[in-house]
Amino acid sequence: MRLRAFGTALKRLVSAALPGQCALCGNLSQSLLCPGCDAQVWNEPRMRCATCALPLTLFQLRRRGDDARCHCGACLDKPPSFNDTLVLAHYRAPLDTLAVGLKFRGQLAAAPAFARHLHGAFEDSGLPRPDVIVAVPLSRKRLVERGYNQAWAIARPLGRLMGVQSDAALVLRNRHTPAQSRLDQETRRRNVAEAFSVSRAVRGLHVGVVDDVMTSGATLDALAHTLKRAGARRVTNFVALRTPQD
Repeated sequence: MRLRAFGTALKRLVSAALPGQCALCGNLSQSLLCPGCDAQVWNEPRMRCATCALPLTLFQLRRRGDDARCHCGACLDKPPSFNDTLVLAHYRAPLDTLAVGLKFRGQLAAAPAFARHLHGAFEDSGLPRPDVIVAVPLSRKRLVERGYNQAWAIARPLGRLMGVQSDAALVLRNRHTPAQSRLDQETRRRNVAEAFSVSRAVRGLHVGVVDDVMTSGATLDALAHTLKRAGARRVTNFVALRTPQD
C-alpha cells in the first residue's frame, strides 16, 4: 500500500515538474490547453436561444412575455420540457477533438476544463443556481463498454465549483438504446422515449443536467420530461458543445 502511494506521489511530482503538451496545438503546457489556445477557443460571442442554445440571427430574436432573454421560434411555438440550456461553443474544430477524446478515448483531462468554463459561463449568465446536478446517464451496457460516463466526468467537478450537490444515481437509464448520432431527428425522439427514470424524490427541485454534446436535444428533452413528471420545478441543461442545426 505504501509503495503504491509512493508511486502515485512520484507520478504527480514528475507531472508537475515536466510540462506536457497542449491538447490542441502541441506546444508545451502544464495544463490541458496552453494559455493561447485556452484564451481563443472559448471566445464565441454568439446570440443563442435561451431555451435550446441554437444560435440566433438578429431576424430570429423573439421574446416570451416579460422574459428579457431571446428564444428561437421553435421553442416559443412548442417549448421543450427543459427550461434553459447553457453551452460553451459549437461542436467544431478544434473543440470537437476534446469532446471525441473525452467520450471515446478516455482522455478525462478534458472534463475539468469543460467544467471550469461551464462554471464561468454560468456565473455570467444570471441563471438561478440549481439544487442538484446530474449527468445524462448511460445504459449499463454502454457504461461497461466505455468504463466511465463522460457527462458525469464533467458534472462532478462542475457541482463542486458551483457549490451544488452532484448525484450520480438520481437519474437512471432504463434500457440500452442505439447511439443517437446515427439516427435522424424523429427517430432520436422515439429512441429515448421512456428511456429514463428517477431514483428519489425531486418534487420542487431545480435540477441541472450535464452533457458533453447536444445535437437535436431529444435526449435532454426526454430526461427533462421524466424529471418534470416526477415533480421537478425547473430543469437547466449545462452542455459543453452544441452541434449546429441539422
